Amino acid sequence: MAKKNIVTDPLMDKLVSLCKRRGFVFQSSEIYGGLGSCWDYGPLGVELKNNIKRFWWETMTHRRDDIEGIDAAILMAPQVWQASGHVDGFTDPLVDCKKCHHRFRADQIEGKVCPDCGGELTEPRNFNLMFKTFMGPVEEDAAVIYLRPETAQGIYVNFLNVQGPSRQKIPFGIAQIGKAFRNEITPGNFIFRTREFEQMEMQFFVKPEDDKKWFDYWRQQRWQWYLELGIRPEKLRWHQHGKDELAHYAKDAYDIEYEFSFGWKEIEGIHNRSDFDLSRHTQASGKDLSYYDEETKSRFIPYIIETSAGADRTTLVCLADSYREEEVKGETRVSLALSPKIAPIKAAIFPLVNRDGMPEVADKIYHDLKKHFKVFYDDAGAVGRRYRRMDEAGTPYCITVDGQTLTDETVTIRERDSMQQTRHKIAELVDIVGARLK
Repeated sequence: MAKKNIVTDPLMDKLVSLCKRRGFVFQSSEIYGGLGSCWDYGPLGVELKNNIKRFWWETMTHRRDDIEGIDAAILMAPQVWQASGHVDGFTDPLVDCKKCHHRFRADQIEGKVCPDCGGELTEPRNFNLMFKTFMGPVEEDAAVIYLRPETAQGIYVNFLNVQGPSRQKIPFGIAQIGKAFRNEITPGNFIFRTREFEQMEMQFFVKPEDDKKWFDYWRQQRWQWYLELGIRPEKLRWHQHGKDELAHYAKDAYDIEYEFSFGWKEIEGIHNRSDFDLSRHTQASGKDLSYYDEETKSRFIPYIIETSAGADRTTLVCLADSYREEEVKGETRVSLALSPKIAPIKAAIFPLVNRDGMPEVADKIYHDLKKHFKVFYDDAGAVGRRYRRMDEAGTPYCITVDGQTLTDETVTIRERDSMQQTRHKIAELVDIVGARLK
């Protein structure tokens, strides 16, 4: 089962190398040769990904009064996936090379010749992307269960469980962040397409006659979120699904795409799912999932406007968009110009030298700031090298304790992107750094 993930894009090669070197992302089970398209997040990677998820959650649920949160189970009754259409329709066309035995999605290659060796390809056959397992001690058809391929269904089947206790009235939404699993035929491009991933999804329930208004509203909201995340607007674009691209449940759909070094790719989908989901689960379960509108004294199945983003893809967007190379004093400086709000480490604290009382002052500053932000203490090597390490980690601010600190209780704050240094009182550091992280 071990398989090497191949990354051929030069920029992606550099990004993968940096992620390994600085502790962002490593290949899963690496000491055993790695497991195909499965990745582990290291100390910096888990901080970055958690910061992105936290920013999404804050935007969706903390800033608003009309969206509730949920955390549904990964394992669900198999009837859920039968009703949603995943058991019968969640497939990709698969072809095999008769010579080298490599596998491909039939809709992603041209002709009937293997792109790797020129061998003959088999006829396409449908391949279900859901991971199948068994619940209980006996492996039999009656015990079959699936790892969820999306988080959305957990929201739909809990529509009434959330709406009732929260006393929300339509329009309102339900948000969830959680793991999903897809047995992709051709995963790749680092953490862009993986078999295990995290989704950040929000399902917004609306009156059928208001679907276009809310669809346009959420398109605007989600575009703005990426700008708040610090993503360059010229690297983003919209793609509207044509009639031949629309999913069977969708009335309309747009993707937000990002221009990676390997091309324009989808990073989030905004979909008008009509009343398909609640209608299907009503029919399959026998439970009435309609909504009673007290104002109009009418009952209806809500339409759903979905926003669906991947935490892993968004992490890759942030890494790729922030990657910088420039020449400084004859050396190549590599940095990640991450937005301070999502940077894994907010500030690094250095003593200029390890003597004259500087380490003690720096250590105290470190422990004071640690109560408020994720910070890092580094006293190894020349200050210039320490700056470079923090630049690669995406740390926006470096605080240095030097000889002057001992006389006037000021330190230098060096800003990552401009490399400019300014002096500030130690007592003001929490407020200064805190203000710059917003």
